[in-house]
Amino acid sequence: MKYISLGSGSRGNATLIMEQQRAVLIDCGFNRKTLLQRLEQAATDPRQLEAVFVTHEHGDHARGVVLVCEALNIPFYTSFGTARQMQWTEHPLWRCIHSDQLVSVGKLALLPVVVPHDAAEPLQFVVENSAGKRLGVLSDLGSLTPHIISCYSDCHALQLEANHDPQMLQNGPYPPSLRARVAGNFGHLSNQQCAELIRRVHWHGLQQVSAGHISEKNNARELVRAELSPVLDCPPQQVRLLEQDQISGWLELA
Repeated sequence: MKYISLGSGSRGNATLIMEQQRAVLIDCGFNRKTLLQRLEQAATDPRQLEAVFVTHEHGDHARGVVLVCEALNIPFYTSFGTARQMQWTEHPLWRCIHSDQLVSVGKLALLPVVVPHDAAEPLQFVVENSAGKRLGVLSDLGSLTPHIISCYSDCHALQLEANHDPQMLQNGPYPPSLRARVAGNFGHLSNQQCAELIRRVHWHGLQQVSAGHISEKNNARELVRAELSPVLDCPPQQVRLLEQDQISGWLELA
């Protein structure tokens, strides 16, 4: 299993996961043209895509879902709450998924995990291949719950949210109501919360960790690196950070 971020941030998110030349996409927050361009940059034929899984209805995660899936004639999977919010429940390509019920697509099994976020029925995903390697993709949540810690333990790779630095958020340009939303229990993870999550799920089998959904206004990449490097036991410059406007490199779980 290998995976790559096609972009991560408040202007669009998509993560491509591939097993034996077949792929699924978690989120499609880019328009069809941009998504296809980034697939080309990742040396991936769009025809290799088998499905799109959508975490929630916010535009930076769901903007391009329908047009991409219609163009490729592939299904998209969401919770009922997300589909209802987006008026997708009658769409012929929509498939309903439920928290904690595995969904198999090709050689991959995806576990939807309920998370606290200010959306209708948000889910995040743990992806497992037939060899038992597990990738945890986790963004857009405001707090850590025992259920999240349990689901994301024993993952061999993690792609996590490190959205904001609390001090920068409080001193930044957002109005008070938006600052409270981002920092609240149904908002986004801070750098410190991301580090705490890593600390709580870290085990000897964890091979790779990357951090994304980094706010362009309320965070700084050097602050993310400084916060995560101690729990990852690596120099700050070795902390993997995802970009908004470019794809990451492929990471592989052998």
